[in-house]
Amino acid sequence: MELTHIEDGKVRMVDVSHKDDVDRIAVAEGYIRLRSSTIEAIINKEVAKGNVIAAANIAGVMAVKKTPELIPMCHPIPITSVKFDFDIESVGIRVKCTVKSKGKTGVEMEALTGVSVALLTIWDMVKSLEKDERGNYPKTLIEVIRVVEKVKGGKE
Repeated sequence: MELTHIEDGKVRMVDVSHKDDVDRIAVAEGYIRLRSSTIEAIINKEVAKGNVIAAANIAGVMAVKKTPELIPMCHPIPITSVKFDFDIESVGIRVKCTVKSKGKTGVEMEALTGVSVALLTIWDMVKSLEKDERGNYPKTLIEVIRVVEKVKGGKE
């Protein structure tokens, strides 16, 4: 397997100038486990820092747009749409991020970055509710961050 980001032992950004601009879609998801009492506080909008889902949504969108600044070999690409879905369950929240672009390279890193930052924002917003008596987070867990779909030019 050829490593496209390494040339003569040096890391480089891949040249995509020869590629056509095509519609691109990527969907990523992740999950954060929380105490059931924290879930209730989120649902009832009783979290001291404010609306957890709104904050996570905004942070996730911002992260998608900042991906090439955070991940060195990602190309800055024109993002045409970002959509977040938050599925609140009894012991956690599933976050899904759909990113669309018309460009020369895929948007899966943007979707993964968006999901990751949205999950981290949820953690930050509720950490006072999740800490135990020693200041640790025995029930809080971010897990299974993955790409669930990638579409290029209308093809899967």
